[in-house]
Amino acid sequence: MCKKFTLVLGGASSGKSDISEKLCIYSNLNLTYLASAEVYDEEMRTKVEQHRTKRDANWRTIEEPLRADAVIRAAQADEVLLFDCASLWLTNHLLADHALDEETDQLIAAIQATPAEIVVVSNEVGLGIVPDNALARRFRIAQGQLNRRLASEADCVIGVMAGLPFALKGALPEGLA
Repeated sequence: MCKKFTLVLGGASSGKSDISEKLCIYSNLNLTYLASAEVYDEEMRTKVEQHRTKRDANWRTIEEPLRADAVIRAAQADEVLLFDCASLWLTNHLLADHALDEETDQLIAAIQATPAEIVVVSNEVGLGIVPDNALARRFRIAQGQLNRRLASEADCVIGVMAGLPFALKGALPEGLA
């Protein structure tokens, strides 16, 4: 682990989850996986199942699409919590028409308050073209704002591209460098 709060950013299928899981395993703490995905179709069901089967029995999994803050606050000092991912959590709140700034404030406050170590996975969506519809543009802006807020609070920010980690803030932990 870098320190108490690590943010792992990258594009879709860049290897963020793999790097994040390694960080958690290296911590030698009790492993908790906080999943924010909601399954709406067979493709998503398959992806969630692939993630589940990849993790061994040492992981405790909590599925919570909206109230990540409550799970994070309840985490204990002897565990590392992997929140995968903030982008799906944001999508869930966006589609529910929740106040995104308030939800983000609650998430950040929970991260600051938890005694656990935490790794948050989030998608970097600002490298592509401007989306052609209002909902996608709103999401892109909200995701950028969320990532900036998370990065400003994180002790360590790791970017991932093509499965390769690089330090954006702090230094890569041994074993990843």
